[in-house]
Order: sequence, then structure tokens, then C-alpha cells
Amino acid sequence: MTVSQEQIDQYQSDGAVVLRRVFDDAALAVITQVTETMLIEPSPRAITASEPGKPAFVEDFCNWQRFPELLETVRTCGLARDVAALMRSDTARLYHDHVLNKEPGASQPTPFHQDQPFYNVDGRQNVSVWIPIDPVDRETTLEFLAGSHDGTWYLPTTFYDKQAKWFPEGSLAPVPTVDRETDPILGWALEPGDAVAFHMLTVHGAAGNTMTHPRRTLSLRFLGDDVTHAPRRWTTSPPFPGLEQDLPDGAPMDHPLFPLVWPPDHSPDA
Repeated sequence: MTVSQEQIDQYQSDGAVVLRRVFDDAALAVITQVTETMLIEPSPRAITASEPGKPAFVEDFCNWQRFPELLETVRTCGLARDVAALMRSDTARLYHDHVLNKEPGASQPTPFHQDQPFYNVDGRQNVSVWIPIDPVDRETTLEFLAGSHDGTWYLPTTFYDKQAKWFPEGSLAPVPTVDRETDPILGWALEPGDAVAFHMLTVHGAAGNTMTHPRRTLSLRFLGDDVTHAPRRWTTSPPFPGLEQDLPDGAPMDHPLFPLVWPPDHSPDA
């Protein structure tokens, strides 16, 4: 599929948009296999964000180099073109991959938060694509506070114990309390092949997994034309140790860790 002008406008205004059947069967098969393998064979970066002894909520990051078929699929299935269109950017780079698994009964919610304050990048042209490989019902899906990507940065904290490990406590406003009765909340039930695209400053969160099957998801993060490196004094999530030696503060993200996926004729292996 190709994203429509209506979807681009919704992404720009709301900070989140649903993409139905964005992947055909071949692309979905690759994404499913890669996600399952990441969860079976986690990297040293894998973390558990659930309480000890409870059904697990597991995350892992930055595994795309282990799976060249994933990068090839992103480049050829239309996703790279579509994320560039959503960002209104001439280019798109893969920033990182992020696999998440909430086992059935994993009651630990994902609290409302923004993603970009955890990262080492500045700029407005970005998009995350949240890709479930299992059906996700409305109660368990990712939810978004429409319009919250207006440029305000909120304090990032750890999901489990709410500690400020990144920006110092008090340096940014806390994430606003989300009222589901009055606030404009977006969320969609999803099937494999669907995805949700959202801005890295859009406030979002999710409930625990009340379904009888896992909620396994691959998120792919993309950067556009205006994004630059923003080294931090602390370890970002995910970390990119030593990157500041190659990319100074304010430099474009032109580095092998962030492969160009759009336009295709500019990718290294085109």
C-alpha cells in the first residue's frame, strides 16, 4: 500500500495513525520470523520491565544487523517510502528496532510517556512503526494522546519504579495525567499485517495483556531529514556507546548504525 494524503495529514495533526494491511504475506512472514528469533535469542541489551515472579514484559533493542532480511524487507515492501511520506521527509533512516513481548497475564502497564526524551536525537521529522505479529484487541493495544507531539518534552522515567535516570529530576515537566473520559485518546484493535505509526514525542502507553495469547510486537524507529545527533551526559535508551566520537553534537545521523532506507537508489547496497 501507499499511505494516503489523509493519513499523512492525520499523522501530522494527531501524532499517530493506523496503517491497515501495510504488509503483504511475504513481508509479514519475514517480520514474524525475525521477531520470534529476537525473543528466543535476546541480545545483552534485553531488559525485563515487569515485576519479578509475574508474567514477563520483555524488551530488546538494536538487533537489525543480525537480520539482513529485515532491512531488505523494510526497503522493498513499501514501508520506507511510506514513513518518509508520513514525516514529509526526502529521506528515511532506520534508527533502531525494538522488540516487545507481553506474556498473557502480564499486568504491568506501559505508563504514558514520550520516546524521544529517552533518545540521543533532536529534530521533528521522525516516526515509529509499531507492528504486532499477534492480534491485539482494543483493551491491550497502544494508546496515544492526540496532538501531544506539539514540541513539548516531558520528563522520561523508568517504567517500573518511575525514577528519572535520564534528564535530571525537575529539568522537564512530568508527563501529564491522561484522562480517558475527556482527553482525545487514539487506539485501534490490530491484526497481523496492520501497524500504527506515531511521532516520537506523542504521549502513549498501554495496559497489561489481558488476552490469552502473547502480545509480541516489533517497533521500527525512523529518522528524517532534520534529525541530528544530540549526545547526552547519561546513557540513552537504547545506548550508542562511543557514537559521539564519530558524530559531534548537531551532526546529521549519517552513520552505518543508521542505514538509509529511502530513497532506494541512495542505499549502500542498491
